[in-house]
Amino acid sequence: MSLPKPSNEPILDYAPGSPERTELRSAIGELQATARELPCVIGGERTMGKSRRDVSCPADHQLQLGTVGEAGEAEVEAAIAAAQAARPAWQDLPQTARGEIFLRAAELLAGPWRQRLNAATLLNQSKTPHQAEIDSACELIDFLRFNAYYAEHLADDQPASSPGVYNRLEMRPLDGFIYAVSPFNFTAIAGNLPTAPAMVGNTVVWKPSPNAALSGALILELLETAGLPPGVINLVHGDAATITDQVLSDAAFAGLHFTGSTAVFQGLYAKIGGRIANYRCYPRIVGESGGKDFIVAHPSADPAAVATAIVRGGFEFQGQKCSAASRAYVPASLWPEIRDRAVADTKQLKVGDPRDFSMFMGAVISEAAFDRIRGYQQLAAKDTTVLAGGGGDKSTGYFVEPTLVEVSDAGHRLMREEVFGPLVTCFVYDDAAYADTLDLCDRTSPYALTGAVFARDRAAIAEAHRRLRFAAGNFYINDKPTGAVVGQQPFGGSRMSGTNDKAGSALNLLRWTSPRTVKETFVSSTAYGYPYMASE
Repeated sequence: MSLPKPSNEPILDYAPGSPERTELRSAIGELQATARELPCVIGGERTMGKSRRDVSCPADHQLQLGTVGEAGEAEVEAAIAAAQAARPAWQDLPQTARGEIFLRAAELLAGPWRQRLNAATLLNQSKTPHQAEIDSACELIDFLRFNAYYAEHLADDQPASSPGVYNRLEMRPLDGFIYAVSPFNFTAIAGNLPTAPAMVGNTVVWKPSPNAALSGALILELLETAGLPPGVINLVHGDAATITDQVLSDAAFAGLHFTGSTAVFQGLYAKIGGRIANYRCYPRIVGESGGKDFIVAHPSADPAAVATAIVRGGFEFQGQKCSAASRAYVPASLWPEIRDRAVADTKQLKVGDPRDFSMFMGAVISEAAFDRIRGYQQLAAKDTTVLAGGGGDKSTGYFVEPTLVEVSDAGHRLMREEVFGPLVTCFVYDDAAYADTLDLCDRTSPYALTGAVFARDRAAIAEAHRRLRFAAGNFYINDKPTGAVVGQQPFGGSRMSGTNDKAGSALNLLRWTSPRTVKETFVSSTAYGYPYMASE
């Protein structure tokens, strides 16, 4: 038996009069009508833990979406125990049988669950219908389908066997449990971080972002509906530092699957290293931790394409993508046209509650995010040229204006630091300094996640390709640096952007396996001697 070869899920457009538009509105109405309990799920059992916390809509503070039950020490201990108890049966299940569960989840999500999870992402994370569709529907469906297929074929490349010997390679799971820590900004990532290790036979303790608790709850319900056995993925809400410290103290901890901030990832890496002698095995560490993603325009670039990439790449989902365009290098000869186009487009963007489908942007995720981004806007107002935007209002929702600024100093903080919000900083360079600008781009930021070059001159593209080889794990030519598609552009970056283990590819799944080589000799030797030992 073999699982079917996957293809990418088609994106619905939600145009007026379309059935998906009507279905999404209905799902939004159902979810916002009643706040629900969002418990920890341990070994298939629901528990509200030791404390509770309310979850509200970032675009409408008055709308309560649910109440989260937060884990204490006992719940975390139980989650680890449940993961360990579920391991033997789960890892002994044939790879195809495990894959079939996730394929069923993908089909449920493509059908009856689609608008339910899209509505949760719209309300919980303030994504527009389009941003929710490409995330919580299409990308998560693709992760489930493609990873199931990749997992089945990890052991296709088998070793050679000599006469009388049968050699084979077995793809085992890791010897322990996996800890998955997922962010708020992509429901698909929240689904992928625990399921990718589970695909190949691991069991998981999963801590989703507190700012995406509703979406996380529905992901686990979807997997359970598809037939995922209890204990394979155990969901725990609560204080990140407390839960993490307890998880990383367990000798059976075997791997970390993380997406989040650079500071947190570095802290986890150091903590694991400090406890390395206490673990049963050397843990696998797979992480993606942010970016300062660039657009470099050559003098031969199409100004309209560059301006559109700045606006879409920088402001979709309020710039809360690790791949969001955040800094742009523009030649002086094209700057007036690119600036005027980008400013005009930015000023037309509508910001507001995404339940109003005319909005291009929703709210940022929290008050802390709002205050941090406003701080960068205030820095911009102090010592840069603000071309558009610069304001914000958190009275009813955490709304930040899309902001476009120009700096004269290529080393300005706004060219170096990750803002994680709708702010794009532009630096204008002399046309003759293209090569130097590429080198400047490469060394300015500690990150290396995504980046784009725009040019019609093929030699200029080749030069950027060479000089920026290590500046981005996902490199785009004449396109914005966002929108990676599973199976087409495996995602991940290096330097301070992470371990570059390429989510959405077989490379990521390999990290969750511990291969075993098996040699079987059909006729065993019965004497210890060798021919060279014989007398002359």
